[in-house]
Amino acid sequence: MYRAKQRQLRRPVATQTLETALKPKNQFLYSMIAVYCVIEITLSLADSGALGPVRLRPLAYDYGAFWPGLLGNWKPNYLAQPYAMFVTYAFLHGGLVHLSVNMISLWSLGRAILKRASIGTFTFLYVASSLSGAAGFALLAPGLRPMVGTSGALFGLLGALLAWEYMDRYTVREGIEDVAKVIALLVALNLVMWWAMSGQLAWQAHLGGFLGGWIGALLLDYMARRRT
Repeated sequence: MYRAKQRQLRRPVATQTLETALKPKNQFLYSMIAVYCVIEITLSLADSGALGPVRLRPLAYDYGAFWPGLLGNWKPNYLAQPYAMFVTYAFLHGGLVHLSVNMISLWSLGRAILKRASIGTFTFLYVASSLSGAAGFALLAPGLRPMVGTSGALFGLLGALLAWEYMDRYTVREGIEDVAKVIALLVALNLVMWWAMSGQLAWQAHLGGFLGGWIGALLLDYMARRRT
């Protein structure tokens, strides 16, 4: 017991302060991930017949996925669906693999954002990116196929991080070549994934989310600079 306390006292104060500050932020991320996991695990269990009706996933998609046709002349299942789907689609996924990839990305990108910003700022960027991702899909996607997944919001978080990196480099007059290289890599990655998935990748949501996160981060940075 005494030795354990000694080791704890020897830890740098700055490290302790950072860990203390990040603890509620990490708990916030854990809570988000838990919500996504509960939803997808429930749907997967229903798919296998182990829980609830087998049609639970199609029913969830019918009511929660993003359907471009609802912005036209389709009849919604409930009055607010054409508006609610801009949010609800992000809580649904196409299976456990889809969920796993997105949750790993949410954890890594979310921690990077929350090391620099508050939970409120993170929430603003996440929601704005999710909405702009849906808007990008609505404007650019061909056909009327539905969309699910939170990757639009995740690309928005990545866009926000790159926007802040761009502003940091611009402020100290450093080159932005590294930022441009990452963006080019993202474009190439989406092209490869689109080809590998036979055109089923919702790159339109990725683009819309990225732009929403980038613009949102620049807006927040501008407002912060005006206050100082």
